[in-house]
Amino acid sequence: MGAGHAHRLHLERSSPVHALPPHCKIVAAFAFVLVVVSTPREAVWAFGLYALLLAAVAAAARIPPAFVLRRMLVEVPFVAFAVLMPFVAEGERVEVLGASLSVSGLWGAWNVLAKGTLGVAASVLLAATTELRALLLGLQRLRLPPLLVQIATFMIRYGDVIADELRRMSIARRSRGFEARGIRHWGVLAKTAGALFIRSYERGERVHLAMVSRGYTGSMPVIDNVTATRAQWARAAVLPTAALAVCLIGWTL
Repeated sequence: MGAGHAHRLHLERSSPVHALPPHCKIVAAFAFVLVVVSTPREAVWAFGLYALLLAAVAAAARIPPAFVLRRMLVEVPFVAFAVLMPFVAEGERVEVLGASLSVSGLWGAWNVLAKGTLGVAASVLLAATTELRALLLGLQRLRLPPLLVQIATFMIRYGDVIADELRRMSIARRSRGFEARGIRHWGVLAKTAGALFIRSYERGERVHLAMVSRGYTGSMPVIDNVTATRAQWARAAVLPTAALAVCLIGWTL
């Protein structure tokens, strides 16, 4: 898989959650999100219990709440979309603080916000407790198509390389007195993007030739064959099982 790469989403800790095999955590997070999405939106209390379950996982993993909240800012565009739904949706309307809002839009906004926020929080906790390289090994262990795993591996491996190349090009522009101040400088930025694409393509060709010369035949070798015990699977299943119980109660009430 190549060397491990630290990422700002990962928080190194010694905890029972960190110690779980990556494929166990991936399955648990996916099952939890699936249960959350399946919960009826009218069961408002259920989403509060889901949040408490994630808070318990964060506490067990020793992940500070501020760390999770900062990483959840990626959800802001979806929040903006949800805020607009009560204003643009059709159907029965109600007056809230002098504004006419759609009832179906309010429920839709709540549905998007509640389920989206819980899904993002679960993803943040998964990334915070699992290294990127371990996530790839977990996906490989779960028999994800090898081509997808390789694409994700190369994205992680060479994303920093391409970003560093762009940084050097930016330094070179500034050292020559260039500073983008308006639309008339868009041409220079477009040429920079084109040059970056060509350099990245050429680097990719060189990397591929180097891999072929070292025996690459289209599949990456499995360096760490991580296995999970029944006890580890049981610990990982606690979160989705508890969420499933909440979901079933939400459907029956």
